[in-house]
Amino acid sequence: MDMQTQSSVTERAAWLRAELTRYAEAYYTNDAPIVPDAEYDRLFRELQGIEREHPELLTLDSPTQRVGGAPLKSLTPVRHKLPMLSIQTETDTTEGGAIAFDARVRKKLELSAEAPAVEYAAELKFDGLAINLRYEQGILVQAATRGDGEVGEDVTHNVRTIRNIPLRLNAKGSSVPEVLEVRGEIYMRRDEFDKLNERQREQGEKTFINPRNTAAGAIRQLDPTMAAARPMTFFAYGLGEVVGWNAAPPSHAAMLDALAALGLPVSTDRSIAKGAEGLVEFHTQIAAKRDRLPFDIDGVVYKVNRLSLQRELGFRNREPNWAVAHKYPAQEELTELLDIEVQVGRTGAITPVARLKPVFVGGVTVTNATLHNQGEIDRKDVRVGDWVIVRRAGDVIPEVVGPVLERRPEGAERFDLMARFPVCPICGSHVVRGEDEAVARCTGGLFCPAQRKQALLHFAQRRAMDIEGLGDKLVDQLVDAAIVKTPADIYKLGLLALANLERMAEKSAKNLLDAIEKSKTAPLQRFIFALGIRNVGEATAKDLARRFGNIHALMDADIEALLAVNDVGPIVAQSIVDFFAEPHNREVVEQLLAAGLILVQETINTGEGVLSGKTFVLTGTLPTMSRDEAGALIEQHGGKVSGSVSKKTSYVVAGTEAGSKLDKARDLGVTVLDEEGLLKLIADGGEASA
Repeated sequence: MDMQTQSSVTERAAWLRAELTRYAEAYYTNDAPIVPDAEYDRLFRELQGIEREHPELLTLDSPTQRVGGAPLKSLTPVRHKLPMLSIQTETDTTEGGAIAFDARVRKKLELSAEAPAVEYAAELKFDGLAINLRYEQGILVQAATRGDGEVGEDVTHNVRTIRNIPLRLNAKGSSVPEVLEVRGEIYMRRDEFDKLNERQREQGEKTFINPRNTAAGAIRQLDPTMAAARPMTFFAYGLGEVVGWNAAPPSHAAMLDALAALGLPVSTDRSIAKGAEGLVEFHTQIAAKRDRLPFDIDGVVYKVNRLSLQRELGFRNREPNWAVAHKYPAQEELTELLDIEVQVGRTGAITPVARLKPVFVGGVTVTNATLHNQGEIDRKDVRVGDWVIVRRAGDVIPEVVGPVLERRPEGAERFDLMARFPVCPICGSHVVRGEDEAVARCTGGLFCPAQRKQALLHFAQRRAMDIEGLGDKLVDQLVDAAIVKTPADIYKLGLLALANLERMAEKSAKNLLDAIEKSKTAPLQRFIFALGIRNVGEATAKDLARRFGNIHALMDADIEALLAVNDVGPIVAQSIVDFFAEPHNREVVEQLLAAGLILVQETINTGEGVLSGKTFVLTGTLPTMSRDEAGALIEQHGGKVSGSVSKKTSYVVAGTEAGSKLDKARDLGVTVLDEEGLLKLIADGGEASA
């Protein structure tokens, strides 16, 4: 290669390194990408090719060095030039902790009560892995863990994979120190942690317990490709050894600004606080937003801002007198799992609940925590008798994160919800779980006390029995006073019982009784829908009414007969059989009929029409018609209305605020009409215009 060609390759490699570094900073540090991923990848591959052909052009700060090389045989010890000391922890999680620290500082500085407030730098206490980054002449040459404070481990191979850690400092017109050791925290964002666990589940691998341990485990291992696969982030918050920094900052806050100017990521959640009052305000402010932060913290840190005052205050027992970590209540704690019970929800969902040995976590004493469903129990491998990690963040319901396997008692058995709870613990009805469903459910929909309010509201809604005036607040009163237990009890209500309810005037009571009386004559399909059978919507209820003609024929139908109904598949058929197999549900139906309900089979046009053979799905709000009116118009012209979009759907009629059904229609290539298009389709004899 001639000299000119060599020079041009060298210049091209330097340009590629600079551009890729600029793109990465925009993406990972500023969260404002300036080129598509494909362009970054194209330039990255070009630089890799140059370095492969010209290994003498490979530099330590090349972006290609982030992808990791061969695994190491062991981690090398690193003795810190300046010890990585810990700071004192203030365990008083109230504002008193901040006030006490300020009082200690003022006493140590011998300040009078009249002296001005001390200025502090207040920042977050990240819940991650402390790290020391050593830059020489602006190039990252080494990364080491804290270790015991004196000696850590060389983890440069893994730290290079973290995208927001610069491999070369950006001077931006100012001088770069000859040696600059930057100290900070490596952590994992919660959203990235959740994505990582989702990938683990998809691959059938074990999930991780929390972001902190996952990040620490990735850094303190030998294979950089594993670190590269775990998305980690870094924040700088301090210094180690510094040599030749001509413009050394005079304060901690100014030092963080200087690090940011050099291209190092620094948290923006920091403040200059004046005296105890300022510290209390910062502690309170961060506590309010703690759960909204994209990463975990376990407190805040206060540091006397002026570096000259830090030197004056000095150290005590190897801890600085000028800094303190002010904790918040722990969000994770360890306790014993005493038993697993279940709760029955308003819709019949059976949710397993961990009964715990009481533990103080997240500011409250926790005795119960959700386990979600059998699939979650299996994924986390949680067993009665385990010592488990419990997490509670803010107002979120406490949950069991996972077991500590080293403490598992011998003989602890896998928990099987269906074997432990074959019947509902509230009403004794059978518990079922569909083959493709995560949640187990009680089948006693009309009878189960846990489902009572939901069942009554569904029964009375406009599209079901249409009992005007029977809403949430009234149902709450009727159920709480034990006046109504099943839908059949609605038809036993009298004026006296209603008049005794809070805020129920005589006129309102009379109107409700009139609405109840009016509802006694109802279309069969509305009654079927009103029963609240799982997976049976309005369209399916209509098909069932057409096929069976009366409620008793439906109640006695077997799987084979149900599968003969249009659009009824195995899951829907099984739901219907399970519902009517429960004696309690059959009894409530008989009580309703005994109360005088007259179920009529609506005359539905099933003959030939311009829309015959076509299936429609309605979504959103139409300009002049309700969806019920549009559905009736479609059926009047021989068409069929379905509740879900599939490949068999002929048209989707969409109004404003259409949701996922419209998206699915577009994905499947189903023709979408608006209200005007539907009317035109009918006017044109069922033929869509080209």
